[in-house]
Amino acid sequence: MSAKVGEVVCRIVGMPESLREHLVDVGVDLLETDGFSALGLRAIARAAGVSHGAPRRWFPTHAALLAAIAARGFGELIERFAVLATIDDPRERLRRMAVDYVDFAVSRPEMFTLMFRHDLLAGSGENLRATTRPLYGQVVELVAAVAPESAPQRALALWTNVHGLATIAVNRTLDIVAPDQDPRTLVDRIVREHLAGLSG
Repeated sequence: MSAKVGEVVCRIVGMPESLREHLVDVGVDLLETDGFSALGLRAIARAAGVSHGAPRRWFPTHAALLAAIAARGFGELIERFAVLATIDDPRERLRRMAVDYVDFAVSRPEMFTLMFRHDLLAGSGENLRATTRPLYGQVVELVAAVAPESAPQRALALWTNVHGLATIAVNRTLDIVAPDQDPRTLVDRIVREHLAGLSG
């Protein structure tokens, strides 16, 4: 069944006009409150107040629904980074982006983890790469503004550190190796030190 036909069905039976968005909303809520293990198709359908088969009208596979939920997380990151677009200094903007990225990870750990579960999201039909590439592209552009030579390699080195820190903060490894370190403060220092090593 197409999405348009599904919406007509929703109106007839008194469901929300956009069941697709409602299911994603419920999935996001379940992810935040009960964790990834709660994101079964049946569990989401039950929490959304629809039949177990209803999600299949919009999401042919479980991975497709998970990818739609993950896309919400990327959307929030895009919004966070968009606010920083008014910062003219590329060094300051990079620093703020890194801090916001880690803050997102530690404040939304379940969402952050899902967003990078490529093993689960591959083949979902949702083109998440089209979302993530522009985000990373901003990092490359800002690094190039600071140090044009070898900007892609320098950007990769910087963002590997930032994403790596976010990951070990989320999986609590940071609590073991550096229990007294706030990840936001730590990433700020990492970026400052990295930028200090760049020319320009």
